[in-house]
Amino acid sequence: MNDIKNPEFAELFIQERYNPYRSCIQGLSNEPITVRALLQRAEALLLQEPGQEGLGDYSLDEIVERLASNRPRVCIIQGSPDHPAHLFDYEHALRAAARIWQNGGVPFTFGIPVICDGTAQSNIGQSYSLASRNHTAMAVNINFEGHSYHAAYVLSGCDKTPTGILAGLAAADRARREPERGTAPVWAVFVPAHVLKGGTIPPRTRKALRDIQELAVAAGDRQLSDDIEENCHYILQCSSGEAFLGLLTRAVEQRLIGQDVADHLLDEIAAATCDDKGGICAFNGTGNSSRTLVAALGFTPAQSELLTDVPATSVVDDNVDKLFRMFNKPEYAVCDILEKNYANAIRIHGATGSSSNLMLHMPCVMRHAGFDVTLFDYEQVRAAHPVPDVFAHSLTEGRDTFVLAQQAQQGLHHGMTSLFKVLVDLGVPMDLDAPTVDGQTWGERVGAITVAVSPALPQEKSVIRIKPVRDISGTDVMRGNFFSSCTLKVAGMSTESYNRFDRRVFVVRYYENEVECNNELRSKDLVGLLSRMPELTPDLLAALRSANGSQGDEDIVSLINNGTVAFAFVIAGQGPKAFGMPEMFAPSQNLRHHGVLEKTSIMITDGRYSGVTKGACVGHMTPEAYEGGGIGALANGDLLWVRLSDKRIDMLDKTAFLQGQLVARDTDALTERADLVARRKADMEHRQLQVAACSIMDNVTDAEYGVVPAAVSRRATLPWPRAANER
Repeated sequence: MNDIKNPEFAELFIQERYNPYRSCIQGLSNEPITVRALLQRAEALLLQEPGQEGLGDYSLDEIVERLASNRPRVCIIQGSPDHPAHLFDYEHALRAAARIWQNGGVPFTFGIPVICDGTAQSNIGQSYSLASRNHTAMAVNINFEGHSYHAAYVLSGCDKTPTGILAGLAAADRARREPERGTAPVWAVFVPAHVLKGGTIPPRTRKALRDIQELAVAAGDRQLSDDIEENCHYILQCSSGEAFLGLLTRAVEQRLIGQDVADHLLDEIAAATCDDKGGICAFNGTGNSSRTLVAALGFTPAQSELLTDVPATSVVDDNVDKLFRMFNKPEYAVCDILEKNYANAIRIHGATGSSSNLMLHMPCVMRHAGFDVTLFDYEQVRAAHPVPDVFAHSLTEGRDTFVLAQQAQQGLHHGMTSLFKVLVDLGVPMDLDAPTVDGQTWGERVGAITVAVSPALPQEKSVIRIKPVRDISGTDVMRGNFFSSCTLKVAGMSTESYNRFDRRVFVVRYYENEVECNNELRSKDLVGLLSRMPELTPDLLAALRSANGSQGDEDIVSLINNGTVAFAFVIAGQGPKAFGMPEMFAPSQNLRHHGVLEKTSIMITDGRYSGVTKGACVGHMTPEAYEGGGIGALANGDLLWVRLSDKRIDMLDKTAFLQGQLVARDTDALTERADLVARRKADMEHRQLQVAACSIMDNVTDAEYGVVPAAVSRRATLPWPRAANER
């Protein structure tokens, strides 16, 4: 014990009644060799850096002594190197292991599989994506509990991994609160991977795309040319490649280019997309939204929130030291930090326009922590006080997340602390007494800065704005007469689009799966296909003219182009129990990058959307079609009355509509269309066979409860927020 390098923690032992490494000799026999191997590698890396010393005595005798005397056991949780966010986890983990040992602790490490949602788009991998979050929570919990760790140093990555890890740690912390366990709670810090710099289109590729634009104009398709031009304004990310796939498919169908040319251009775009350093993609998708979430929840050391490169040894040392300062302080345990910061996180989610996927992940984490939290708690916090949009994120105007991180590294703002200060200054009721892993409350962190954003950073270039960008923000919870709830990311809609779609009547175009929808949306004759729908009778067109405000005698194609005939593209059978709740990213991108449909149409699904999705995309519709939800009974030609400002989508009585009345339908469409619903259910069950049985999510809650395992949901009985005397 005389070789502890950091004297601050020389007398630190975890206070608990039960130490399995004293009571069960097997762990004391098995684990020391894993610790020594980890420390050998850590020391070798450390000695390559100027000014660093060796780790001293890490013999098996010394490791055994630390385990037996209940020194802090800290696991470093890594991702997998087949995911861009985790390319340098190995080096980061070794630096963390070294500091844990220097502080008198015992370091361990394990990695978990991390599915890349970008790679999994438009293939069966998306049916495993949400399941991976639940599997991650279970795997982390099993390893953490099985090896009796006290704390976690999390190398936080992308997509659902941060929330999956946090859920698993929260479940362990909650279980350890049972008096019979006699064990200390769980502590954790999350250190997000650095931000991945977006790519740029190579000059030769841009010239080839311009040539296609000219061919499109010559062929009479100005819209395709405009759509390609619009997509070229974005930084290159995997999401922009998906849009180019749809655009070039349209060019191939029109015989403007051959498939070989399209494939070659897509290859060039792909090779220019990702920076060698890896990291979390620069768009404000689920990856960066998860970074924002764990920071808003107080789990991220301030200096590590927005990195542009792998953290230096000094930064890692400071992160580990902060973790050690929380030990034996129950107020910093995982469930306590979650409880006190959850309302803050909801408001930050809205203010930053973060991914609608978090509408599933936030209640998931809280239910793993034992709190009876649902989608409607989010709704109540959101309704209690308006939160403006203060996050001017843009992939076309030089304000992406990489730029946000650069601004933070230059000292021009303070990341999450600046966001808290902006909202507090605007009168938003943030809980400033809530703790953070920096050992300070949010009030102390906010009080330590004089300005949220430096005057040296012009506001038009700042991602964080000190004055609201606009009043509408975040994600709304919607209700309707044929479903219980759904979500709409209004942050992904322009104000003009929001106002245009409010109180508009849409014609349903129904698809039983994503593939059918993609095939149509990529068609060169999409508007023609829609115009030939037999349900668009002269009487219905006249009624739509009246309801949606068009005058004159335009033909049906003109009525579609000007938005008088607007469509609700409905993709059902994509819910968690039906097909794993995949993201409908590809169809949403195809809609987003079709100039006519983007301005006139919405998309509705019982599946999810990518965090980067823009436009009028309604998701998470509950109950899902597989469970008998009304979305599964819709059919081509049904009419939906969308009232965004009222947060409602209702199915209209068509007979009354043809007579000029907007009347919500009273009849139960499920009863009337029982045969259709039964046939669709059979199709869903057959399609489900494409998903491996071990990853079917048939024993989970619905989206309102976060799609968590039923056992987790049953245990979530604690009210939130709790009174002080109940904590």
